[in-house]
Amino acid sequence: MLLYIHGFNSSPQSDKALATLHYMQRHHPDLPLFFPQLPSAPQPAMALLQTIVAQAIEAGEPLRYIGSSLGGYFASYLAQRYGGKAVLVNPAVQPYALFEDYLGAQHNPYTGEHYQLLPQHQQQLQQYDTPVILNPERFLVLLQSADEVLDYRQALAKYHCCEMLLEAGGNHGFVGYDKQLDTVSRFLCLP
Repeated sequence: MLLYIHGFNSSPQSDKALATLHYMQRHHPDLPLFFPQLPSAPQPAMALLQTIVAQAIEAGEPLRYIGSSLGGYFASYLAQRYGGKAVLVNPAVQPYALFEDYLGAQHNPYTGEHYQLLPQHQQQLQQYDTPVILNPERFLVLLQSADEVLDYRQALAKYHCCEMLLEAGGNHGFVGYDKQLDTVSRFLCLP
């Protein structure tokens, strides 16, 4: 099973998600793929992700995650709690702190959804924090130093013990992500 977890105000229709989907369909056509559209609030988003993980565990499927930005934060929690391997792309390290700057009206350009980001969403996010990486062998972290949304040095510090690719330049979307999918596939030990 491969679970792709998109970021804040994003969707399975993002460039990275679509590049991942097309690559996996081409190179791993029998792999069960999950690209859910997450609810905007953290608790229902995690509930949906945990349901998918529970079904994969019940089916005896190996757990594999790709998480981008906020999705990387969620993927860290899932890999630590349930096992499996995770590739994190420019992951958010403490999104609950970043949300301070985004409280209020929000719009997801992919889904057209308008909603309110509230202080309780920050509190909900804190529940899923993984301040210490207990199983570094489960993680591959892809970072670009010119990420305009997140400070890559936070992820560098948190995931320093994990396998990592740090590229100079780039952006939050991770320029050249599609060229990393062979590496991603090998790390996740895809069939």
